[in-house]
Amino acid sequence: MTRRLRRFAAVAAITTTCDIGLLLLLARGLGWPVVVADVAALLVASVASFLLHRSITFHLDPQVRWVEVPAAFVASALVSGAVDVLVLQALVSSTTLDDGLGLFWVKLPAVAIACLVRAAAYRWVLFTVVQRDLTDRHPRPPAPGEVRLSVVIPAYGEEARIAATIGRIRSDLAEVAEAGGLEVVVVDDGSADATAAAARAAGADQVVVQPENRGKGAAVRAGMLAARGRTIAFTDADLAYAPHQIVRLLTEVEDGWDVVVGSRRHTDTTTLVRARRLREVGGRAINLCTHAVLLGHHRDTQCGLKAFRSDVARLLFAKSRIDGFAFDVEVFHLVERYRLSLAEVPVSVENTTRSTVRVARDAVRLLRDLVRIRRDAGRGAYDPAAGELESLELTA
Repeated sequence: MTRRLRRFAAVAAITTTCDIGLLLLLARGLGWPVVVADVAALLVASVASFLLHRSITFHLDPQVRWVEVPAAFVASALVSGAVDVLVLQALVSSTTLDDGLGLFWVKLPAVAIACLVRAAAYRWVLFTVVQRDLTDRHPRPPAPGEVRLSVVIPAYGEEARIAATIGRIRSDLAEVAEAGGLEVVVVDDGSADATAAAARAAGADQVVVQPENRGKGAAVRAGMLAARGRTIAFTDADLAYAPHQIVRLLTEVEDGWDVVVGSRRHTDTTTLVRARRLREVGGRAINLCTHAVLLGHHRDTQCGLKAFRSDVARLLFAKSRIDGFAFDVEVFHLVERYRLSLAEVPVSVENTTRSTVRVARDAVRLLRDLVRIRRDAGRGAYDPAAGELESLELTA
């Protein structure tokens, strides 16, 4: 159990004890009517819960952003409190209470049901607040960088086609190159073949070589941190997403979005060649699992086409820790945590038969990494250093 979870459990135990203890004192010790005593006990326990959680338990965590919205907390407390009172009153009226111990036992199910209602209310509040944050573009100064756009290509065992990939990117984005500059960054993720040499021969502006194969997340991270563009995008070496689509992401970033992601679930997305059925089902199942980490309504976290303001990219990828396919989910979590803006755009996707993705194997690894993200978040691993967000003029 993490330190934060221990603090949460301690505060929950204190407030529950306060609730039940006050009920017994007021109802049995002072002779108050049970309903009145329960309302008073709930009021005191709710105030204590809010103050203790806000001052002790949580800090900069989107999973518990309700502590920063007093009105939402009050509304949730009122609804769950009403449920508590109604359940307790129903149990009291159908049970013979001879002493305080009997009242204690009928109070427990009322507390449990009210907790479930409160949890559901908090979840709804979180979805609403986080979604609002994601769609709220903040005024930003121009992004820093030497060229208009950098395209990062993670590559593993791509000696045979990396030259064609680079050539097509340059061809499709020729207008961008003429109007501000284009940089192509290839990251060789520890390939056993001559991927790096082929990329250099094909004219990549930067070739970053990982000493060993670490995973797509590590490769994208290395490329993002090395890129020199004002907007930095990444796409897959197989070009399942035609490079000309990056122009739309670039335009949206330049229009004020911090992060722009392609979505295969967008209503306007077109699929030119469908993926295998197993891979489609696996992808949808994985996207459902991401709700254990994410709060926003993200229709597609794993699309291999994303773009970022350069300063935002450096912040996110400097904090990222996941080397495998779950790195996308980690990036979304960081966007939510730092209250950055994010836009989804439709894509045209042409799935290839050759892929390094293995559905069953990578699904297990992704689920493992989702647990790791939650654990690291609870330990404060993603908390920014003092002044880090402010120095980038990001609104926290």
